[in-house]
Amino acid sequence: MRAAPATATAAATAVLLLALLGSSAAQSRKKPTTASPVSDGELADECPEPNGYFADAYQCDKYYECRDGAITEKLCPDGMVFNDFSPDQEKCDLPFNIDCSKRPELQTPQPSLHCPRKHGYFAHEEPNVCDKFYYCVDGKFNMITCPDGLVYNERTGICTWPDEAKKKGCSSQDVFQFTCPKVNESEAQQHPRYADPEDCQFFYVCINGEVPRRNGCKMGQVFNDKTRSCDWPRNVPECADWYKGVLTDEELYALEHPKPKVKSQSAYKTRNGGRQRPAPSSQEEDAA
Repeated sequence: MRAAPATATAAATAVLLLALLGSSAAQSRKKPTTASPVSDGELADECPEPNGYFADAYQCDKYYECRDGAITEKLCPDGMVFNDFSPDQEKCDLPFNIDCSKRPELQTPQPSLHCPRKHGYFAHEEPNVCDKFYYCVDGKFNMITCPDGLVYNERTGICTWPDEAKKKGCSSQDVFQFTCPKVNESEAQQHPRYADPEDCQFFYVCINGEVPRRNGCKMGQVFNDKTRSCDWPRNVPECADWYKGVLTDEELYALEHPKPKVKSQSAYKTRNGGRQRPAPSSQEEDAA
């Protein structure tokens, strides 16, 4: 028996999440303009510059504030690290956005329920739970579930395809319970598609013929395994009744034959400031 149909729009959540974190990561990974990090040995001497914020040379969540040459040691909230993009800004950021490879030390963790540290994104404790993770703020957690087909990526802090997350026990085959059929090299390059055996609305795209990624058709459509594309249920005999009890025949017909949108006259732009041109006078018509 195939499972009940589900909408194929959940992946939009992942796109939004990808866009928000990706923009922060892109800004953070620009070439820093700061002076050299400050070591503890230099702390008693002087600031790198009279004013600004400067990273510690060894500890990623420690930094220094300099005001008129006076230096003050500071610490980011537990789970955050110092963003050294600009000495003019005092900013702590998520570790996913900052390269801490040259200053890997961190403060002692302050764990709480589901939160290894007070702030940040953290994987589920159970290694085989792939699509759930925790967002922690001040030691309080909120569990988040990835959109269908995606898993939590511990390296980036967002939901990604299983083959991108590369988490043990959460591979594409583990998550989907689907193995791409063997094909020749020419066909593999086309990223072949295959119907989901449990759900008419969904299908698998086999990247390079090997790695499955689950995708779905829009509401009202099913995957046609013969044409390898989304189609209407009436064209796929084995899925003809897939939406029975979910959509009426009238609703399915309306989805397949949408009424054309009628634009009002006010919707058309004109050359005279958006107003409709006046109707020509009788003299103008005669002249024409």
